Amino acid sequence: MFKVIATDVEKEFDTLDLAMNYAKILGKFVTISGGEFEIVGRFGVDSVVDGKTPDGVAYTWNKASRIGRVKKERNG
Repeated sequence: MFKVIATDVEKEFDTLDLAMNYAKILGKFVTISGGEFEIVGRFGVDSVVDGKTPDGVAYTWNKASRIGRVKKERNG
């Protein structure tokens, strides 16, 4: 069982997939607890338009600048 907990709602689901889909519909910060773990956050925020996330924060993460970084740090 997976429980979705928000400030005004608490609901249980049989699968993690169902719980996450419900969290996306809610559109607010939730906690999903299931047995040995918890997932927290606002689900369904998955787009960057004109360099900004849906809440207006600038999206600056760049995979290209991180390739090989760990290897370089280990080798000095």
